[in-house]
Amino acid sequence: MHSKADTTPVAVGIDIGGTRVKSVLIDADGVVLNEDERDSVEGAAALTALAVSILKAFNVEQDLPIGIACPGLAQQDHRSIACMPGRLEGLEGLDFGQAVGREVLVLNDAHAATLGEAVLGAAAGRKYVVMLTLGTGVGGGVVIDGRLYTGAFGRAGHFGHTTVNAGGPLDICNMPGSIEDAIGNHTIHERTAGKFASTRELVHAAEGGDAQARAVWHASIDCLAAAVASLVNAFDPEAVVIGGGIASAADQLFEPLAKAMDRMEWRPLGAAVPILPAALGTQAGALGAALFALRPELRP
Repeated sequence: MHSKADTTPVAVGIDIGGTRVKSVLIDADGVVLNEDERDSVEGAAALTALAVSILKAFNVEQDLPIGIACPGLAQQDHRSIACMPGRLEGLEGLDFGQAVGREVLVLNDAHAATLGEAVLGAAAGRKYVVMLTLGTGVGGGVVIDGRLYTGAFGRAGHFGHTTVNAGGPLDICNMPGSIEDAIGNHTIHERTAGKFASTRELVHAAEGGDAQARAVWHASIDCLAAAVASLVNAFDPEAVVIGGGIASAADQLFEPLAKAMDRMEWRPLGAAVPILPAALGTQAGALGAALFALRPELRP
């Protein structure tokens, strides 16, 4: 058991979302010594001021490593976000390090959450991890041999835009029948012919015996299982972590998903890959950002 009195701050992690910003100050073991949460902002000047304000709130005077997680594709040098159209105006191209006068490393928020869960969370101790975040859309990330894998241009882990139905409608990235459209909260109204407005409502109705809700929910689970089984074949992970708001469906998600995986997963050595609920909650992105800044061996 750690206490704030006998630990030393070693890194700061800031997770900038579209509505909320969550931040942590951690010690060398990843224990949270201080945390902060506030409303998000837009515009380069406001985002910079926000980061400075958080550092002041943590009373960070020494040159601690700082990691920032946010939506978008990070530059290969991780100094800024290279591509983030349509969200968080002022974020794209903003060099936080130059703006605040100290080194700051920036990475995609789903990548940060994956790193947090692989090192400190549900998959701690494992070197090969795949994570999916299920919410309004679907994101994710991959850890290979203990390192975050981001790909050549930062697109790795965008599992929402992989296909589970080649004849389906195009998603926002022009992928037909994507897993994001199959299970993401943003298509609930369409998938239920207007009957439900959220996944929470759908799952509650399915649990209560609504036949339409059960059919839609289990069709979504089958699509998710097909995607997870495909990722298992592609990356051969030691564990798959499922996070995001839809994961709060708990047994209503994980039990039918396990049954679907029994049908679909290739198990040449007999053992199923564990599918684990994320453990770090809303701190996952901030913790992953702090780890990314602190530990070079975790980076691509």
